[in-house]
Amino acid sequence: MIMAEYKVEVTTGNLVKAGTDDHVYVTLFGINGQSERTELDNFGRDFKTGGIGTYTISTSLSLGELLLLKVEKDPCFLLPEDEWYCSKIVVTTPEGDAILFPCYRWISRGEHVELRGGRAMKVFEDDHPLLVEHRREQLSLKKSFYRWKTLAEGLPHIIDFNDTSELPTEIRFSSKRSDEVQYTKITTGIELKLKGMLGSTEKFDSLEDMTKIFCFKSTTISEYVAEHWKEDDFFGYQFLNGINPNRIKRCSELPKNFPVTEEMVKPFLKEGSSLKEEIEEGHIFIYDQKKVDGMSGRDYNGEPLYVTPGLCLFYLNPQNKMMPIAIQLQQQPSEKNPIFLPSDSETDWLLAKMFIKNVDIMDHETVHHLMNTHFLAEVFTVATLRCFPEIHPLYKLLIPHFRYTLNINIGGRPALLAPGGPLSMSSVGYEGSLELMRRSLPEVTYSSLCLPENITAGGLESVPNFYYRDDGLRLWEIINRFVKGMVSHYYPADSDVQKDTELQEWISEIFTHGFLGNKASGFPTSFHTVEEVIKFITVVIFTVSAQHAAVNNGQFDYAVFIPNAPILLHKPPPTTKGQTSQETILEILPNVGETAAFAAMLVLLSEKYSDQVFLGTYPEQRFDEPATEDMIDKFQEELSLLSEAITTRNAKLEIPYTYLNPSIIENSISI
Repeated sequence: MIMAEYKVEVTTGNLVKAGTDDHVYVTLFGINGQSERTELDNFGRDFKTGGIGTYTISTSLSLGELLLLKVEKDPCFLLPEDEWYCSKIVVTTPEGDAILFPCYRWISRGEHVELRGGRAMKVFEDDHPLLVEHRREQLSLKKSFYRWKTLAEGLPHIIDFNDTSELPTEIRFSSKRSDEVQYTKITTGIELKLKGMLGSTEKFDSLEDMTKIFCFKSTTISEYVAEHWKEDDFFGYQFLNGINPNRIKRCSELPKNFPVTEEMVKPFLKEGSSLKEEIEEGHIFIYDQKKVDGMSGRDYNGEPLYVTPGLCLFYLNPQNKMMPIAIQLQQQPSEKNPIFLPSDSETDWLLAKMFIKNVDIMDHETVHHLMNTHFLAEVFTVATLRCFPEIHPLYKLLIPHFRYTLNINIGGRPALLAPGGPLSMSSVGYEGSLELMRRSLPEVTYSSLCLPENITAGGLESVPNFYYRDDGLRLWEIINRFVKGMVSHYYPADSDVQKDTELQEWISEIFTHGFLGNKASGFPTSFHTVEEVIKFITVVIFTVSAQHAAVNNGQFDYAVFIPNAPILLHKPPPTTKGQTSQETILEILPNVGETAAFAAMLVLLSEKYSDQVFLGTYPEQRFDEPATEDMIDKFQEELSLLSEAITTRNAKLEIPYTYLNPSIIENSISI
C-alpha cells in the first residue's frame, strides 16, 4: 500500500530546562481527514534543550490542506513532571509544502495543544468549520482567563492577577531573568545593609556623601550629574534630554498667575532685548505643574509633606542653552509666594529649582513612566491576548512587544506602591501617586502619544540640541514605515479593516479599559481605514519600546544623586527670600535610609539583563510569509543605520544622549 508521508521537524526552545524526557504525540488534521495519534520517537533522547528532531507521520491518503496540529505530552514512567518548551513545528507535506506551526509555549503532562499553521489569517478569511470552531474556542478560553480589574477609580484597568505565579509560564520571566533580577536585589540590598544605610534615619553630613551610596555603581552621566547639578544650563538641559523630556512648552503669553515682569528677567536676556521680544521670537518656554494644585503631601511623623504646583520660565539664549530665569512655587501669586530669580542668593535659587525637580520626578515616576508606559502597555497586552487568536496577523506582529510586561507590572506594582516602596516614600505617597495619575489621565490624548504631533503641540520643532526629539522622530518614522508595510500586507483595502470584527473589538477594549471611554481623549473607538490602523499600531510599538526607554533607561544616571531628583523634601518651600543656607539644603533632602531605598530601585530598573530582546529583533518565527521576513530585515537595517548615526553624534557631545539608540532599546517593557 502506498502511504502518504509527512516530515515533522520539531524544535525545542533554547531556554533553561526546556527539554523533556516525556512522551510527545502529534496528530495532523487536514480537510480530508486526520492522521493517527503518532508518538515522536527516534533513537536516543528526543527533546533536548535547543534541539531539533525530525520524524515521519504516515497516512493512508493525503490529508489535503493541513488545518491543525495537535501536540500531547504524557509521562515517561514515574519521572517527575518536566514541562517542555516547544518553539515551533514545521510539517512538510507529501506535496512538498513546508508549513510552519508556531508554538512558543510550555506544555505540561496531560495537556493537549492545538496549533494553527500557515499564513496569518483574519477572522473573515476562515471558512472551514474546524478552523472557525478552533478560533472561537481559543478566544473564549482567552477571555475567561485574561480578565480586567480596577486598580483604582479613574485609572487604566489592569490584569486580574494578584501574583506572577498565576501567569502562564511562557508569559512569566524566564528562570534566567528571575535569577538575575533576584541577584541584583540581593547584592544591592547587602551592600546598603552592610553600610548601615537601609532604614537609617540619619541625615547626610554633606552633599558629597550622597555620591558614595554605592562603591562600584556609577556611570559617566551619574558622575557628571553630581558635579553639575547646580548649574542652570544643565537644569534646563534635563527638561529636553533628561529622564522626563518634552515637559516644557513654548510660551506665547505669560499666564496671569505668573506675574514675571520685564525688570525681573531683563538681566538674564540678551543685551538690548526684552521679555516681550523674546516671547515673540519664540525663545521663552514654560513648565507648569498646575495639575498638582491643591494636592496634599503624605503624613510624615505626624506632619504633612509639601507638594509644590510650581511654574518655571525658561529662556533659550543666544548660545542655544535652555536657561531657567524665573520660578514660582505655588500657582497663586502672593507675598508669601515670591518669584525666585537667578540673581537671588545661591541657596534660595537652588532650593527653588529643587522643588521644581521634586514635583517633576514624582510626575515622571507615577505618570510618564508608570502610567503612560507600563500601565498603557498592560492595556495593550491584555486586549491583544483577549481579542486576537494566535493566527491573527496583528497578534503575530505585536506579541513580541509585550514580552515580560505582565510579569513586571504584576510583580512591580506592590513593590513600588506598597508601604515603604519608593513611590509611597515620595512626597505625595501612595494615595497621592494614585491621585496624580488620576488627574493626569485626561491629559493623555491620542495626539500626546503621537510624538510628531506632541512635539508640534509644544512648539518644540526647532529647539536646538533636543536629542530626544531628533532621535525619537527618526525612530517614529522607521517604526511607522515598518508598520505600514506589515499592516498593508494583511489589510490591502479599508474594507478588510472594517470586516475584521476581532480588530474592532481590540480597539474598543483599549478605548474602554485604557482610556475609560473618554471620547475627548481623541483615541479611536473603532477603525475605518488602513491608515488609522497603521497610526495606532505605530503608537503602540513606539510607546512600549522607544518611549519606555526614554523615561526608564536613564533613571540611575540622572536620579541616583538624589539632590538632582529629590523624590521627597522634608521642609516646606521658602515663602520669603534670604532665609536659607547650605544647612537648609541638607535638612530638606531625604535621609540616608530614604535615599538608599530609592537608589536601590534605580539600580534594579537600570540594570542590563542577559536575555534582553532589542527593538527590531523577532527571535520567534511566527510569520510564514517571505514578504514579512523581508520587511523585518529592512526594519533592522534602518534601525542599525540610525544607531550608527546616533553613536557618531554622541562622540562629539559633552553629554551623550543614548537612550533612544536602537541598539539598547528593548522590544518591550520588561523591567
